Amino acid sequence: MTNEENLAWWQSGVVYQTYPRSFQDTDGDGIGDLRGIASRLDYLVALGVNAIWISPIYPSPMADFGYDVSDHCAVHPDVGTLADFDALLVRAHAVGLRVILDYVPNHTSDQHRWFLESRSSRENAKRDWYIWRDPGHNSSPPTNWLSEFGGPAWTFDAATEQFYYHALPQRAAGSELAEPAGS
Repeated sequence: MTNEENLAWWQSGVVYQTYPRSFQDTDGDGIGDLRGIASRLDYLVALGVNAIWISPIYPSPMADFGYDVSDHCAVHPDVGTLADFDALLVRAHAVGLRVILDYVPNHTSDQHRWFLESRSSRENAKRDWYIWRDPGHNSSPPTNWLSEFGGPAWTFDAATEQFYYHALPQRAAGSELAEPAGS
């Protein structure tokens, strides 16, 4: 046996990453979808691909291209349904492809139930799942850190009178979070 024959599939296989929203649109709305991925599986096999890695398909407010997940157990309606995912998985396995879902449990949006629970009180069991800090001097954010794409990395939560840290800018419309008084 050669060294390659001793390797696990993930050590020697070809993995093709797919961002569903820009891969293949099957319903004409201008957004790629799971059915689009399923329609191209034979082509990927012909290229020598062994597995497809699918970027997040979960519901999201889309502040971070889908990585700000609001529900890890569902599919964003823009890309399809759970039934569409099930069909994609069956089809992929039928043509010999493995499927890897991009699952990052610590990438949640401010709409995720874990965050909402964390935000419900300072004593909540999930409070330490996120970074919460008391205001700094004169009700200012705890630090001067900026989010990845600009803007402050801290947002004040009036209900618990603390700031929470986020690496991405917060969505402007529909946010229930408020700035602290005097800021």
